[in-house]
Amino acid sequence: MKKITEAPLLIATLGIMLFSMMDAVMKGQAVAMGTYNAMFWRMLMGAICVSLLYLPTRPVAASGRVLKVHIIRATLTAVMAYLFFYGLTRIPLAQAIGLSFIAPIITLFLAVPLLGERIGANAKLAAALGFGGVIVVVGGELLSVGPDGDLLGMGAVLLSAVMYAFNLILQRMQALIAKPLEIAFYQNIIVFVILLLAAPFAASLPDNGMQWAGAALAAALAIGSLMLMAAAYRQAEAQRLVSIEYTAFIWAAMLGWFFFAEAVTARTLLGTGLIVLGCFVSARGGTR
Repeated sequence: MKKITEAPLLIATLGIMLFSMMDAVMKGQAVAMGTYNAMFWRMLMGAICVSLLYLPTRPVAASGRVLKVHIIRATLTAVMAYLFFYGLTRIPLAQAIGLSFIAPIITLFLAVPLLGERIGANAKLAAALGFGGVIVVVGGELLSVGPDGDLLGMGAVLLSAVMYAFNLILQRMQALIAKPLEIAFYQNIIVFVILLLAAPFAASLPDNGMQWAGAALAAALAIGSLMLMAAAYRQAEAQRLVSIEYTAFIWAAMLGWFFFAEAVTARTLLGTGLIVLGCFVSARGGTR
């Protein structure tokens, strides 16, 4: 019984890992192609890939409340991503990541009025430990406004984080009324259609095979992550899974060290330890 209880947390952890890997790929793509083109070609690849998986199953078209949730979440995702990437152009990456981690805290308390969940002591403790871990790592830069940052960039990231909190709530709602592959299909198609509106003015072809390959890899990682997270949120309440969002910082540190030779400091290890502890607390569910 315990293994069944912990399964959604393990699935969500893997989903966050794939999402972090996608972020690493998209970082390179955005530097090479610009933010809009990196997102546009990733979403095009994603729409093609998920259509090849979903349409042969001869699905019934979504309608009513299900379609409404698909549209709302996809629209929110498109705006949220742009705000975050805009903020990254104006403030340091560490500061942006630290500010964005207010989202799981907000989600925890939105789960009460929007999902009817009752927040347990373990969920609160897990969220506090996870956020504390992030503060340990990036606390020095979190609220500083220096030559590399400004209030407009911080505001964009904070607004994106608030939207991401609502996105996590919608993820739980969506997971209860639709299957993972359906969610991935509508998410990719709708976001691509939104981005397509600006294509005549902003889109340009990738310059080389590496950029095409990067778009395809990012799309595959995003689809895998989206389906895993949908499966996890279908099996467990949002309050038990939001603390897993902080594991993104662990994957980011590992990927940064491996691919970009970014140092892993003692402060990073201490913060990571708090994040992992928070995940263990969350895994215990209602047990004190």
